[in-house]
Amino acid sequence: MSEYVKNLIAQVKAKNAGEVEFHQAVEEVLESLELVLQKHPEYRSAKIIERMVEPERVVMFRVPWMDDRGEFHINRGFRIQMNSAIGPYKGGLRFHPSVTLSILKFLAFEQVFKNSLTSLPMGGGKGGSDFDPKGKSDLEVMRFCQSFMTELYRHIGADIDVPAGDIGVGGREIGFLYGQFKRLTKEFTGVLTGKGLNWGGSLIRPEATGFGAVYFAQEMLKTRNQSFDGKTVVVSGFGNVAWGAALKISELGGKVVTLSGPDGFIHDKDGIKGEKIDFMLEMRASARDEVKLYADKFKVPFYLGKRAWGVKADVALPCATQNELDENDAKELVKNGCICVCEGANMPTTIPGVKVFHEAKILYAPGKASNAGGVATSGLEMSQNSMRLPWPKEEVDNRLHQIMTKIHEACLDKAEKYCTPGNYVNGANIAGFLKVADAMMDQGLV
Repeated sequence: MSEYVKNLIAQVKAKNAGEVEFHQAVEEVLESLELVLQKHPEYRSAKIIERMVEPERVVMFRVPWMDDRGEFHINRGFRIQMNSAIGPYKGGLRFHPSVTLSILKFLAFEQVFKNSLTSLPMGGGKGGSDFDPKGKSDLEVMRFCQSFMTELYRHIGADIDVPAGDIGVGGREIGFLYGQFKRLTKEFTGVLTGKGLNWGGSLIRPEATGFGAVYFAQEMLKTRNQSFDGKTVVVSGFGNVAWGAALKISELGGKVVTLSGPDGFIHDKDGIKGEKIDFMLEMRASARDEVKLYADKFKVPFYLGKRAWGVKADVALPCATQNELDENDAKELVKNGCICVCEGANMPTTIPGVKVFHEAKILYAPGKASNAGGVATSGLEMSQNSMRLPWPKEEVDNRLHQIMTKIHEACLDKAEKYCTPGNYVNGANIAGFLKVADAMMDQGLV
């Protein structure tokens, strides 16, 4: 690592003290970009990277709301508007007790590169709150969302910043947020994505991240003349991403054998398909964040407090949350014969875990490339809103498949061009960076 990159990482850590997730995301990207800086010193002269690691705007605000007993609560709201060089800020809202400035900055930073890879005109942003919708009534969630949007609305717009859903923000929350935005602005615009189908939403949006990750993994397997047909797959999570992945893997002839939650994981040797995939939606709708519900219904083993990565499989799709797969998990996957790891979540693998995969020379794709299907379909929803014209399911799915195939091609192309053939991490970081960097150069000192 060059002194320039070392110093830049040290500066980021000093300036953003305690923000360990943000530090991790920046360090991973900068290690890849060292290859670019050797060929393009103009980026260094223009301080492009220094500008990229600094958000264009950070909005932080209080969110007061009242529960059903009449008691007042105060939460903290955020919106990180990271980079708008190639389009309006685009990225989800996360409502979860774990939400901090560090987590949202890491997600916004990753989103810049992810959105760039889609080839759609979208900048990067992220937001949310430490509010927990779990266990709250619909009226309590509505009052919180209305309070949250009462501040946020002044910072967003169809051509400014277009939030979407994320963990804790599904169709219910998007509906309440959109209703308050419309009340305050008197506008019916495409300012949020993930909307209901009968008022501007797009078909297959809930499945899109999972579908996209599987399409990407399918392209990875093709590089070794293989496919999902007959493959055993371990998946973490049981929300929309895992649901979409299980659905598409089943269609392609693969067998998903695990799901996980905060409580542990289940192992279904017969495969998760048909009514079992449908039950995943019931689990999510139950508001009980427990995968044990699946074990109870289908009489399969449940492992309390454990992670699924010790189960023997050909392919792994981490689809839950950041840093859920560490160095030891990675070694276990490799030992058990896993040949492909494709991230459905944002930064689910720790840096030491990634090194294990690279040293073992197995196929490994970072989330900024492989889970871009969700935001890509949000971009397609924006296009449909602009045209006031919904597309049929097949058209959205075909466009998503094409986008993921092109992202895969871009990753391999840039990895090859910058002397690290087959390295999807470098390929994704470089391909995402170059488009944004060139736009920033074109637009001057902004």
